[in-house]
Amino acid sequence: MAGAARHKVSPTFDQNVFINCPFDDAFMPIFRALVFAVFECGLIPRSAQEVYDTGVIRIEKIESRIKDCRWGIHDISRTELNANNLPRFNMPLEPGLFLGARRYGRPPQDRKSCLVLDRDKHRYQAFISDIAGQDIAAHGNQPDRAIKAVRDWMTVSRPGARKPAGANAIRGRFDRFNAELPAICSRNQLEVVQLTFVEYADLAYIWLKTDLAGLR
Repeated sequence: MAGAARHKVSPTFDQNVFINCPFDDAFMPIFRALVFAVFECGLIPRSAQEVYDTGVIRIEKIESRIKDCRWGIHDISRTELNANNLPRFNMPLEPGLFLGARRYGRPPQDRKSCLVLDRDKHRYQAFISDIAGQDIAAHGNQPDRAIKAVRDWMTVSRPGARKPAGANAIRGRFDRFNAELPAICSRNQLEVVQLTFVEYADLAYIWLKTDLAGLR
């Protein structure tokens, strides 16, 4: 029974998208663009930031999210050296876990699919060349390009599924949502810069659902 519980996945496995990316302030516009784009594709963004239980080891949070997600978006653009002249290896570690689950996991883990994002399309060859063959797209540190990368990947990866709107339409809605977000936060006694992942995702989902309903 314990083994069965360990391998049990979320009932929304096929709709869940694990987003592995930097969580610093400089990357936040792209992170939020990724969340919005995933909703636009009719899927559910997931993140290790969902869990605020200090009793759970960080790697266990990540493993749990990866297990529950068929899809993964992995940004490897942060390779700068820190004060100790060392790079951060968290970002490459997590796609390794994701690809390992696909390669060695029992069904449905073997159906996983991922998109790898970087600043430049071929930059990875200089520091993590073993991921050659994965879907790698360049966002150039621009939220608009990150949205297009997610949209195009999902259009190809989900044959038979409802096709998302074009990248320009999604970017337009993302810009309108961002413009309205301060007022939305004010009504809910929240601060835009202090929104947690869960709060931002909830606000984006509700706004997008209402906006798209007006188009029908």
